Amino acid sequence: MKPTRRWWIALAIGAVSGILPASISTSTEPPVIVFAAASLKNALDDAVTAWSKETGKVAKMSYAASSALAKQIEAGAPADLYFSADLDWMDYAEKKAALRPGTRSNILRNALVLIAPKDKPEAIALTPGLDLVGRLGGGRLAVANVDAVPAGKYGKAALETVGAWSGVKDKLAQAENVRAALLLVARGEAPLGIVYATDAVSDPSVRVVGTFPANSHPPVIYPLAVTKESTNPDAVSLLAYLRSAPARVFFERQGFTVIGAENRT
Repeated sequence: MKPTRRWWIALAIGAVSGILPASISTSTEPPVIVFAAASLKNALDDAVTAWSKETGKVAKMSYAASSALAKQIEAGAPADLYFSADLDWMDYAEKKAALRPGTRSNILRNALVLIAPKDKPEAIALTPGLDLVGRLGGGRLAVANVDAVPAGKYGKAALETVGAWSGVKDKLAQAENVRAALLLVARGEAPLGIVYATDAVSDPSVRVVGTFPANSHPPVIYPLAVTKESTNPDAVSLLAYLRSAPARVFFERQGFTVIGAENRT
């Protein structure tokens, strides 16, 4: 197969970002371009590496906030798969006719946690009446953008449920995605942050000091789909692998809950 226009676009994007398709020097097959939520990075990198070793196929990953990725796909970015961190942005892409019909399914669940630097081990009860402002000690709460990014939206909902939102809404350090919020706490630039449980596992510089009750925010569900404009036949192969039993281990190792086939839509 000869490299296509989408392949060269992907190569140009990779050159700018510093992330290039694996085995680019030897493979003439265009890579499967995956647009995925930033919180998926560790587990998805491992799963895609295993798929590549098994099939000899190549994939290129682009991680960012689900909101930004959905907008890029709408604008014509050359993605083959879209792996979102919430249902709303997948719904958005579907309403924009940006997905291939019949390929969408819910793959994973996650939990929402409050983190602090690793040398701050004191647990915080995330219950009504929480004085989060006092816990911040004059600092700011690191969180993904609360108006658009899934982790930020979940975080705002959880804070509203426990009655802490009004006190901290003007004391936020809002980041472009959840991994950027994680980094603010890991670097000690914020005393506390709200991320997914899987993000906390990925960075030994932070520790979980509280887990938000599951009923304090909408369920954190990760849907996956092939994009409407994808012409790469390997996209379906990768999607099938990510739904398979062999891929389960990579997600569960990172702390995700894998949704059973009977619950997928």
